[in-house]
Amino acid sequence: MIATALIPLGFLAVFFVWPVAAIVHRGLSAGGVAAVLGRADTWELVGFTLGQAAASTAVALLAGMPVAFVTARVRLPWIGLLRVLVLVPFVLPTIVVGLAFRTLIPDGGVVAIVLANAFFNVAVVARTVGGLWTHLDRRAEDAARSLGASRLTAFRTVTLPALAPAVGSAAAVVFLFSATSFGVVLVLGAAEYRTLETEIYLRTVELFDLPGAAALSLLQIVAVLAALVAGAVARRRRESALRLRAKEETARRPVGPEWTVVALALAIVGLLMTPIVAMVLRSLSTSDGWGLAGYRALAGTGDRGVLAVSGVDAALNSLRTATDATALALVLGLTASVVLVSLRRGRHRAALVEAVDTALMLPLGVSAVTVGFGYLITLDALPGDLRTSPLLVPLAQALVITPLIIRIMVPVLSSIDTRLRQAAATLGAGPVRVWREVDLPLAARSLLSAAAFGYVVALGEFGATSFLARPDAPTLPVAIGALISRPGELNNQMAYAACTLLMVVTVAVVLLVERLRAPAANLGEF
Repeated sequence: MIATALIPLGFLAVFFVWPVAAIVHRGLSAGGVAAVLGRADTWELVGFTLGQAAASTAVALLAGMPVAFVTARVRLPWIGLLRVLVLVPFVLPTIVVGLAFRTLIPDGGVVAIVLANAFFNVAVVARTVGGLWTHLDRRAEDAARSLGASRLTAFRTVTLPALAPAVGSAAAVVFLFSATSFGVVLVLGAAEYRTLETEIYLRTVELFDLPGAAALSLLQIVAVLAALVAGAVARRRRESALRLRAKEETARRPVGPEWTVVALALAIVGLLMTPIVAMVLRSLSTSDGWGLAGYRALAGTGDRGVLAVSGVDAALNSLRTATDATALALVLGLTASVVLVSLRRGRHRAALVEAVDTALMLPLGVSAVTVGFGYLITLDALPGDLRTSPLLVPLAQALVITPLIIRIMVPVLSSIDTRLRQAAATLGAGPVRVWREVDLPLAARSLLSAAAFGYVVALGEFGATSFLARPDAPTLPVAIGALISRPGELNNQMAYAACTLLMVVTVAVVLLVERLRAPAANLGEF
């Protein structure tokens, strides 16, 4: 089993550890870090990055808690649809979210950035907190109420402390995503507001300041890893809390003031849909009225040939790249999941299992922009110089989505009754046949769900892809970024039309994921 673990760990070593280590080395060499740390504008960047991430986290928590309550504790016919609508913003490409909010707030700015990041992450709060809330025993809260506590007091003194591990886990993940947000800040911040993520991109692509970019990447890695450690601690506390409570049916029809929370949750979901609707309407709006000019223009290269290929070709590139990335990530993620579950079932030390699990999750804790930058300065050493290979983008995208697939599959594989596997082995089936005849049929729906979810994330990946995509083979998010960076009504119409098409594909995949999703595979618990 340890030998099998070398497959995903080897991929991680070559395509993650090596590039990131090269970034760290470059940032430490030649006094790069000291020079960057000595500049006042560096600390302004750090302050704005952490400040907007903290504000986004607070807004996401405030908006996500009522939704978490409704999805966990309320039994109404349309709750399934509500879960789908809440998940849609999270899997939208960041460049799409940025453009959607630019439709509502054309001037962008801090408020737009915070709201967009919160919009993107409400699903994390709703799914993570709701996942624990579903398991909480109502009897403790009812006992507090019978002793005279108001509903608010009972929630504050009984329910909220019990939910604290999930709230902490959600807050750490939202902070992590907001601190490394790229497309949102790039679109809404313009040149006035920059984070460490966008500054690394600027210094690499436009200023060619590689030592400065490496030093900023090192600062970002330190900050992000701190958030990742906090999230891991909170996640372990949440898992411990879940183990202490038997799963039982806690959802019921709302009573009394609970209807107010339901109404608030519906209002929040309505607000989440507002930027999406505004973007669709903007894609149909032209100077001559309503029309499909932007969609028709996708057959061309934009005003004054902004794109090297047509929008249709960029979309096809996205589909091919996402397919390759998903296929690779499924192989790596499924192998890693089997290894982790086998280690947990065996007599291996808990420290070893935790170390392997943490190593496989590391790509979630480091910016995709940093990884893409690392590829540019390392992969020329491999045979064939992968920096110019069309395989580079799928490799980077697979690195991003493999941890998500692992997070979905490990709980499902862990829940398979070991007695079924032992019975098959007793009848003479070897390990491979046990996997094929027992594990795979039981996990098939979740595997399809993981593949669909990984595919849509790869389809909209923008951070690393913006570094690595060749000019003659851009993906659709990269083409959108190029279109909105150039003036002209046609370019804007094409950008909004392309965003709408990406969103439609995303919604279709989310519906498929929800249809296939097994109860144990909570997509919000990354």
